[in-house]
Amino acid sequence: MNQNNLLVIAASLTLILLAGCAGNQAAVTKQPAEATLKADKLSAASDGSGKPKVITNAIVAVVNDDIITLNNVNREAQSAFAETEKKSGLNESEKIQIRRTVLDRLVEKKLTDQKIKELNIKVSEEEIRQAIDDVRKQNHINSQEALIAALAAQDLSFEQYRSQLKEQIEKLKLVSMEVRAKVHVGEGEMRDYYAANMAKYSEDESFRARHIFFKTGEKATSEQIIRAKVTALAVLANAREGKDFAELAKNYSEDPAARKDGGDLGTFKKGDMQPDLEKAILSLKPGEISGLVSTTIGYHIIKLESRSVGTAKPFESVKGEIEEIIYRKKSEERFSQWVKELRGKATIEVRSLDGLL
Repeated sequence: MNQNNLLVIAASLTLILLAGCAGNQAAVTKQPAEATLKADKLSAASDGSGKPKVITNAIVAVVNDDIITLNNVNREAQSAFAETEKKSGLNESEKIQIRRTVLDRLVEKKLTDQKIKELNIKVSEEEIRQAIDDVRKQNHINSQEALIAALAAQDLSFEQYRSQLKEQIEKLKLVSMEVRAKVHVGEGEMRDYYAANMAKYSEDESFRARHIFFKTGEKATSEQIIRAKVTALAVLANAREGKDFAELAKNYSEDPAARKDGGDLGTFKKGDMQPDLEKAILSLKPGEISGLVSTTIGYHIIKLESRSVGTAKPFESVKGEIEEIIYRKKSEERFSQWVKELRGKATIEVRSLDGLL
């Protein structure tokens, strides 16, 4: 089980929640009321000893009537700090940038939370229970106790996780009401995407071939290698003179299976075969016979029996997949625009973090 998956509900519940919006730069849109700005603000003035007080908390943003504090930002930034530290180390400028990104996301979260409250979006106990059951099934967790243990390993209580799922479902409902219901994918769009991505929806070219194998091996002496090559060249001459290739394989090939199948390699696609053999096969036309192909284990003679050109999958068979791709892309774009519009209507002040860190 991948325990990290426990932190995220099924893709159907988190499709585009706040996706693609992290890059929006926060900005002051209106001046909030003075009384709101002063709420719980901690001073950085001198404590009388000549030394500035250490700021442990302060208001860093006001979103309509809600505030975001430095503590809120630092708490949300911890996982990003740890991940960056693990990969490449973490300096002060990177910490500042992470905090700014986190603050921007928290502003958007406040806006969406406020919209959820305004629209009176509710999540039932049954919906939460179903979401938890889905998470357990997807992660192959057989009992409630096992789920609680897995969450505890990530320093999460069951109640904390339950709260996270509730928030995600609320946001999904918000997205459905404000965004997804207003997105339409037309037949023409799907056909245009299909035509532009034909290679993606084409079945791979396939090949059928036979070979005759002459073993040398990594430990073969120069004399053994020469003897194998001489025999291989003689058999190759017979094959090119028109002798039955399958019979030659049964009589001379040192591949044990060749005695029964006449060196049949079966049907395969690009990437299935050893590179040296594939290179030789790709250069042949059906019915042609290769020269000697040298590999680390010996010499091969290959005959290409047939070559099937890749054919496009019918549009109807991939229509659903294409519709989902376009629908998701348009939903993400619409959500980004919706959040931008939400910001424009809100009273937001985002303060500089530089003097608080």
